[in-house]
Amino acid sequence: MHLDPIDARSFLVLLDGTEASYGALTAVSQTASRSEASVTVIHVIEVERSLPLTADLVIEEQHGEQILERADAIAAAHNISLESDLLQARQTGHVIVDEAIDRRVDAIVMGIPYRRPFGRFELGPVAEYVLEHAPGYVWLVRYPDRDDDELAPLSN
Repeated sequence: MHLDPIDARSFLVLLDGTEASYGALTAVSQTASRSEASVTVIHVIEVERSLPLTADLVIEEQHGEQILERADAIAAAHNISLESDLLQARQTGHVIVDEAIDRRVDAIVMGIPYRRPFGRFELGPVAEYVLEHAPGYVWLVRYPDRDDDELAPLSN
C-alpha cells in the first residue's frame, strides 16, 4: 500500500455503540464527503463459545440494528452513503481484519475510549489485535477521559 493514509479511498469502521466509535465514524464521514471515499460500517456481536455462531441473539441483534441506524443518521448528516453489516463472530478483532481483507479496504477506523485500568492507559484487546494484524492502515480515534473535557487547552 503506497498511498498516503489521508488519501484512503475506502474505510471499514467498527461501531460498538460507544461515543468514541460514533466519533470515529464522524471523522471518516467528513473525510469521505470531501474525497468520495467508500465507507462500510460493521457492528460485531460476539457469540459465546457455548453457542453456535448462528445463534439467534434477538436482543443483541436489536441493539446492533439501533447502532447501525445511528450510523445511517451520521452518514446522512455528512451527505455520504455507507454500507453496513451486522456480524456474529467469536472474536471481534478477527472479524474486523477478515472483513478488511475481504473488502480490500485502505483503512480500518476504530474509536476507542480512554481507559486506565490499574492506573495505566490501555488500548484494549480488539484494538491491539487489529493494530497487529491489519493488512493496511489503522486509524484510532481516542476519546478523552470525561475529566479531560473540563481541562482548558494548553496555550503556546
